[in-house]
Amino acid sequence: MNAIEVNRVSKSYGNVRALDEVSFSVGKGEIFGLIGPDGAGKTSLYRILCSLLLPDAGTASVDGFDVVSQMRDIRKRVGYMPGKFSLYQDLTVEENLRFFATLFGTTVEEGYDSIQAIYSQIERFKDRRAGALSGGMKQKLALSCALVHSPSVLFLDEPTTGVDPVSRKEFWEMLAGLKERGITIVASTPYLDEVGRCERVAFLDQGRVQDIDTPNVILSKFAHIFNPPGIEREKDIDNSDENVIEVEHLVKAFGTFHAVDDISFTVKKGEIFGFLGANGAGKTTAMHMLTGLSQPTSGQGRVVGYDIRTEHEQIKKHIGYMSQRFSLYEDLTVAENIRLFAGIYGMTDEEIKQKTDELLERLQFTQHKHAIVASLPLGWKQKLAFSVSIFHEPGVVFLDEPTGGVDPATRHQFWELIYDATKRGITVFVTTHYMDEAEYCDRISIMVDGKIKALGTPDELKAQYGQPDMNHVFTHLARQATRSSD
Repeated sequence: MNAIEVNRVSKSYGNVRALDEVSFSVGKGEIFGLIGPDGAGKTSLYRILCSLLLPDAGTASVDGFDVVSQMRDIRKRVGYMPGKFSLYQDLTVEENLRFFATLFGTTVEEGYDSIQAIYSQIERFKDRRAGALSGGMKQKLALSCALVHSPSVLFLDEPTTGVDPVSRKEFWEMLAGLKERGITIVASTPYLDEVGRCERVAFLDQGRVQDIDTPNVILSKFAHIFNPPGIEREKDIDNSDENVIEVEHLVKAFGTFHAVDDISFTVKKGEIFGFLGANGAGKTTAMHMLTGLSQPTSGQGRVVGYDIRTEHEQIKKHIGYMSQRFSLYEDLTVAENIRLFAGIYGMTDEEIKQKTDELLERLQFTQHKHAIVASLPLGWKQKLAFSVSIFHEPGVVFLDEPTGGVDPATRHQFWELIYDATKRGITVFVTTHYMDEAEYCDRISIMVDGKIKALGTPDELKAQYGQPDMNHVFTHLARQATRSSD
């Protein structure tokens, strides 16, 4: 008997058909991948299989129990890590774990054997709030919470989004250990290396299963989606002279802990500068100082000519910023978001009106001017968020993991927008956990333990460390970290 059986399941939200007669099965103890672009229907399918959402048509069973008529039995047998929420940020590590144990009618003590291998890695932080953990530690806690009741089937909806490559590898090593215990795992991921660790994958697009096969077959058959051709970039800007960012011996200390520990670098006009590092390496803290959100403990820095210590309000007016967590107001329309952010950046009504029409036409959003942002596909939101962040033509735009959780084809389109911005002389300062994106940067710095351990072009770094690609360079350096990411 298979662990999961899905037979012609359909689900609609109004006129939108999220799932259209989806059918597949998963064997007991199998690691099965569920992949596809944003909006393909993956999350709706997870919620149906976890008995959190009723299908409109079709049947589905988990461990032989029907997801509609036997939902109580289902909930005892499944663990679920949703993509957007799985932890209470204001509760401690231990409080989160006890809360989830209570939900499943068990205790941490009863379920400890099920989670010991994973939870023991973060147990020393049991009194720390979940919101204060690094991405890798949150991941381990969320997985512990999903396993505390000893489920037989585990559903993971893009569990490693926003997590550095080394922590992602550790996570999949943990999944391999769970498979050895006979747990069936269904996982979705936008990372191609993780797709390759599944035994079989189903490619879901526009609510339909397009094919089911081994990872190599699927990635080859749909290469135009998962491995789009490289982006050609014409460099029209001579970026050899003018520095847009200058940092000298910058330090940020919290008590005796140096989150940023004496870093120095420059970024030139029109350059794409990759700012890489494992979770907890100090990247976000450094970006907060450069964008005027935090004051340095010591050292100097200038951004677009302004001192980060004394002129942070001027800096905010002359930069753009886009983060993975928040960039747009989802309950406002496209036009309302543009107007709001343009006003924040100090643009006049006349400028806003003229440039709004130009932007909508360039993005081919004219027909969607009055659409609520929440209703847009993720790729559209992303293009809009980036365009809004550079609407006022800033000297530099800071992009904090802007493509997290996005499929390769959409990321490809996003980088075309970045290249277009650099042609106009806008400098791009970007953090990313996708190492293929690191290859697109002009230069890269890699932080380890609060210090910049490597700085150079992708080719220079690969040659310096004798590695075939940036993924191997990053892993080589990140594994040298001596302090905990927390």
